Amino acid sequence: MAESTTISNTENLMKYMGLDQKGYSMAEYIWIDGQNGVRSKTKTLDKPCKDVSELSEWNFDGSSCGQAPSGDSDVYLRPVAIYPDPFRGGDNILVMCECWDHDGTPNKFNYRHEAARLMNANSKQEPWFGLEQEYTLLGLDERPYGWPKGGFPAPQGPYYCAVGTGRVYCRDIVEAHYKACLFAGIKISGINAEVMPGQWEFQVGPCEGIELGDHLWMARFMLHRVAEEFGVIITFAPKPVAGDWNGAGLHTNVSTADMRKDGGLKTIESMMGKLEKRHVEHMEVYGEGNAERMTGEHETASMEKFSWAIANRGSSVRIPRQCAAAGKGYFEDRRPASNADPYRITGMMMETLFGGLPDEKMSK
Repeated sequence: MAESTTISNTENLMKYMGLDQKGYSMAEYIWIDGQNGVRSKTKTLDKPCKDVSELSEWNFDGSSCGQAPSGDSDVYLRPVAIYPDPFRGGDNILVMCECWDHDGTPNKFNYRHEAARLMNANSKQEPWFGLEQEYTLLGLDERPYGWPKGGFPAPQGPYYCAVGTGRVYCRDIVEAHYKACLFAGIKISGINAEVMPGQWEFQVGPCEGIELGDHLWMARFMLHRVAEEFGVIITFAPKPVAGDWNGAGLHTNVSTADMRKDGGLKTIESMMGKLEKRHVEHMEVYGEGNAERMTGEHETASMEKFSWAIANRGSSVRIPRQCAAAGKGYFEDRRPASNADPYRITGMMMETLFGGLPDEKMSK
């Protein structure tokens, strides 16, 4: 028996993980719920699945996930992407799903559907995205892991990209998550310890189009799943600790074919005006609780006013210095909070830069 309700007894579990599955495989259907979190349940497959088109729709109780009323609670899962399962191994898979209602319309929390339509409509732009996911690890007391009980660690300064006891916490979870993502084929491009102790970041991308949202959501699922085995809580709250501590963001790097061409810096600069005009609409989908983070301090811009600059981490949008020197590349939107939905971020970005779908807006 496990020592707590959250920590698995790995030694006992491993006796069963290697058992022959007699030709069957397990598919973990994963979806985004009504609270911007992830849920999952497992289906037995008669044979290994090689392509997402081989999988059937499934359903779940939407009233228990904040996605439907109890009197009409069936919500349907439509598989959209599959990944090798790093937890079960073998032919078992993780399945990213969209949520649909019984009448054949996307569930109101299905932001992927519209984002995918926007990506398809603007596919000639060849949009690349890279997102920097910051998060904080908490103990069961819901305080940042490693912080002294009833007190605070030394002020910020020695923790960013640090090594050594007393400067970094939970590296084992971070490393396990990194390896799990690589095994599953997630385009994770790096990790680092962040400014606040107990806070880390992983990066996903570059990915083209809708793939970014799929990979980031799957990476979030796997982070929760890994931390579960260590008895640690993951929070994507944008300001997990009040006071003189950095918040957590989801910095969004954007590049298109024209931005990557020689002279693409002019294209990047021309896009700043478009972003400024829709600043309010962007902030509406850039995460809950973002006002607590975007105060103009701790490497953030003011939430009320749009700004952009070269190499300035205190601006809404930063153009990296190397891109300015090369005259092409990408820009970094530093406004999204760590808990923002990547489908909404990237869909809104495409709508603002290239125009939306007829009679539809991502902000609605």
